[in-house]
Amino acid sequence: MSALLDSLAAEFHGDATRRAELDQLLKDGLPPPRAEAWKYTSLRQLERRSFGPARAVAVDPALLAAIPSPRIVFVNGHFDAALSDFADLPAGCELRPLSQLLQGDDPRALAFLERRYLRVDEPFARLNAALAREGAVIRLDAGIRVEAPLHIVHVGAPDAGDVAWHLRHFIELREGAALTLVEHEQAAGDHAHLGNELLHAHVAQDARLVHARIQTAAARATLFVRTDAVLANAATYERTDLELGAQLSRHELNVKLEGDASNLRADGVLLADGRRHVDIRLGIDHAALNTTSQFVWRGLADQRGRAVFHGGILIREGADGTDADLSNKNILLSANAEIDTQPTLEIHADDVKAVHGAAVGQLDPTALFYLRSRGLPEAEARTLLTGAFCREVVTRIEDAAVRDPCEAALNAALAKLGA
Repeated sequence: MSALLDSLAAEFHGDATRRAELDQLLKDGLPPPRAEAWKYTSLRQLERRSFGPARAVAVDPALLAAIPSPRIVFVNGHFDAALSDFADLPAGCELRPLSQLLQGDDPRALAFLERRYLRVDEPFARLNAALAREGAVIRLDAGIRVEAPLHIVHVGAPDAGDVAWHLRHFIELREGAALTLVEHEQAAGDHAHLGNELLHAHVAQDARLVHARIQTAAARATLFVRTDAVLANAATYERTDLELGAQLSRHELNVKLEGDASNLRADGVLLADGRRHVDIRLGIDHAALNTTSQFVWRGLADQRGRAVFHGGILIREGADGTDADLSNKNILLSANAEIDTQPTLEIHADDVKAVHGAAVGQLDPTALFYLRSRGLPEAEARTLLTGAFCREVVTRIEDAAVRDPCEAALNAALAKLGA
């Protein structure tokens, strides 16, 4: 039996269908160590832990001083109305907490909750489908363009014991709409909680979603995140992920380029120091004509940290004109650190352009010597070199309102790395 699954299942409140799916998950259990999707990320220690239900707790509003409105805030998985502020969103842009929609009588507004996850290797998506009762639901009508970035803020705060929460987000951009979204994973103090978040994004024809995620969760936290996005004809999805916190974190990014001439750019930085374990798994599905995807990922591992990157790209039969380019470069800063990278291409079409490259190395000793010979201490020289290595990802963000907080978070993380 799994102490983890048993403790989480005790939080169940739902209908018979969701109960049956939860019971099947309990029967299946967590993926075994040899499961392909989990062979680099062991769940053995986590499986022995128990988590209580999260409750609403208060945090200092000053924690959010740097995050402007509009914003929706969740503290330990609970919607915090006092810290949220989205009253001035333009007409045609709807933002509501999932808990409010669950109290309504419009089943169409909750259709995204009907998606089911059946594979043994997706246990946290299955848990989320069974247990999530809170999240952000964002809908933009056709042609609506929201100028200021909208912020989703997740705050983990200390409590009497270790708790878990499950959040389900839904983003829908209708034809020609445009939205910039920034997600924040923050800590209001030390804790060892478990966060389980699932986000659906539907980007309609000619719509554009710019999405950044800044993950600076507590040093002992555990975080499982999954993003499932679908792009229609000529839709654009641009995202940047900074994985800078948590003891154990895993993000599964699945994007289906379902419409002709749809475009995806997904960049990121992984930072694994101390004994942190960071796992990123991309599942990119090119299923239409003349689609493009670009990826620039940079990884750093120090001390006994471990970074895992899986970049999976599928080009289906008939997806002619596909252009896919994946770059994953990594630097080991310690002899005890580890980085595992696995870029994969599966091509079933003829007229395509697909490039992928991965490398794991160390800081250039010549460059390090040069900086030290100019009077820089070793720690500062290493910080400069690692900063230049990672900053390529941030400089690709066009909007300064998104780029600036990303750059600030990255600089703070690198400064701690060099300390």
